[in-house]
Amino acid sequence: MAIKLYGYPKCSTCRKAEKFLQQRGRTFESVDITVQPPTKEELTAMLEHGAGTLQSLFNTSGQMYREMNLKDELAKLSVDAALELLARHGKLIKRPFLVIDGRPTAVGFNESKWSTVL
Repeated sequence: MAIKLYGYPKCSTCRKAEKFLQQRGRTFESVDITVQPPTKEELTAMLEHGAGTLQSLFNTSGQMYREMNLKDELAKLSVDAALELLARHGKLIKRPFLVIDGRPTAVGFNESKWSTVL
């Protein structure tokens, strides 16, 4: 099982997710989401396979989200434009972002959900 974890080193939730994986003996590739965000294809797959809504992909409590006034602007963007924005700006993406065997699996850390997919 190949696991890729997109996260942010200063994010306590991302560190909690890493610890969760380590405690279960899972090896994973850790990717700094601010340096290398998930691709538009990965974001699209996450949206189609369980993220729910487009807004659920966004880090709505993040500084960049507030600075870009996305609370009001997001509704005006097409899905394609919003995914392009996320693929360019990793700080806008809700984290951690979990990819297993090349398939986006979870956005955000939820221990019970992660337990079922691992």
